[in-house]
Amino acid sequence: QVQLVESGGGLVQAGDSLRLSCAASGRTFTNFAMGWFCLAPGKEREFVGGITWPAGTAYYTDSMNGRFTISGDNAKNTVYLQINSLQSEDTATYYCAASTGSMTLRSHPLYWGQGAQVTVSS
Repeated sequence: QVQLVESGGGLVQAGDSLRLSCAASGRTFTNFAMGWFCLAPGKEREFVGGITWPAGTAYYTDSMNGRFTISGDNAKNTVYLQINSLQSEDTATYYCAASTGSMTLRSHPLYWGQGAQVTVSS
């Protein structure tokens, strides 16, 4: 059974940094793409970015480039999302996802995590 388990969310202050983790298990993720989506109140789910797996090249939606960094630890089968200089508009549920390639990751991931809530207080 494939599981993607996010952790690291919570209530933070504007200007803080936060790192979300996503631990993947249940299968081999070689040649997969792992990534993150966010769902903010009143908005549609948005692709943040992804990383080739084993942890390789990260890529981002243009609007997310700059304050968001995706990385991975192959030994732990864990992908991370670092968010710097958090702003109130970053308040969202962040979902980890995995799929067989970068294109399918963005459009219809095979696997989803349960989501991690990030609330930014100004």
